[in-house]
Amino acid sequence: MRLGVIAALAAPTIVVAGGFLWLSTAGGPGSAGAGIYAEHCSACHGAALEGQPDWRSRKPDGRLPAPPHDASGHTWHHSDDQLFRIVKEGTAALAPPGYVSDMPGFSGVLTDRQIRDVLAYIRSTWPSDIQARQQQISRAAR
Repeated sequence: MRLGVIAALAAPTIVVAGGFLWLSTAGGPGSAGAGIYAEHCSACHGAALEGQPDWRSRKPDGRLPAPPHDASGHTWHHSDDQLFRIVKEGTAALAPPGYVSDMPGFSGVLTDRQIRDVLAYIRSTWPSDIQARQQQISRAAR
């Protein structure tokens, strides 16, 4: 009987600890998201998430260079759902009609889990205040 009570009391602690472990490993530099980012995103957005030079100035073809995904960029200004859709479907998913972008959709290349892993990795590089602001944006968008 005592063993059952101990198990019942310990289970929530194990679940909570497991959740913290998942959160702490979901996006760090050694995570799956970092490797996926390096393979599929860094060529345009930079190995250190720095984006392309002059990312706010249009190129001769009228398109904008790839923006940074670090705290200096605007990635964190978007909700989780918007970021997911942009990666999965490309910028065209949220841009006004006629907007042209070099950002492709990765729907046939990355799984939903891989997209979430990449976004978790990117988020993990932001300072805590930026992470908190982006979480507020995501909550407000729901």
